[in-house]
Amino acid sequence: MSRVPVRTPRLPLAEPDLRPTFRRERAAMKRGLWPVAGCDEAGRGPLAGPVVAAAVILDPQRVPRGLNDSKKLSAAEREALYEKITKNAQFAVAVASPQRIDRDNILRASLWALARAVAGLPERPKLVFVDGRDKIAVDCECQAVISGDGLIASIAAASIIAKVVRDRLMTCLGAAHPGYGFERHMGYSVPEHFAALSRLGPTIHHRRSFAPVAEALGLTAAAQADTLL
Repeated sequence: MSRVPVRTPRLPLAEPDLRPTFRRERAAMKRGLWPVAGCDEAGRGPLAGPVVAAAVILDPQRVPRGLNDSKKLSAAEREALYEKITKNAQFAVAVASPQRIDRDNILRASLWALARAVAGLPERPKLVFVDGRDKIAVDCECQAVISGDGLIASIAAASIIAKVVRDRLMTCLGAAHPGYGFERHMGYSVPEHFAALSRLGPTIHHRRSFAPVAEALGLTAAAQADTLL
């Protein structure tokens, strides 16, 4: 009696490590659209600190290697790429303060900062790629690209600039406000931050419209709304 050979199941192939490319920018160039800018922001989710937006026009001849969504890079990798981007590309940064976030809401404040970053570029772009679902108010063609920081090189570059600048700002706030740990958690919702809020109370850099901060201030929903008018 012959034995039926047992087939060993094949392991699934690992997904390729996809990285942003400069293809869409080159396609735009072929259509006569240049300069092309990418823009992204850092800091929508934290309880404290500003939203930082960046816009970048990469040099087609000097696109840095290793560009990626800033969240997929280590701090050291971001810092190294930041130096390469700022050396060879046009870029601008804009900041939406906690006060603007509280007044306008986080989405509007973020879109405002993105538009301000584009307006601050040394050269006016003819096409802007923005990360996410929402277009921004710019006087040129604008395309919103979901997960654009993982697809488009200029958006990835902007995400790195925004993240590095914001992390540096939060490190400065950490030095100015010892005990909160801003230099470690960058204002995000982590146990260390919640403990500091409970122990020390909010600073002027906290977003009062965010529920954990409002609770630390003892604000009810109605009172919170009144303080933001």
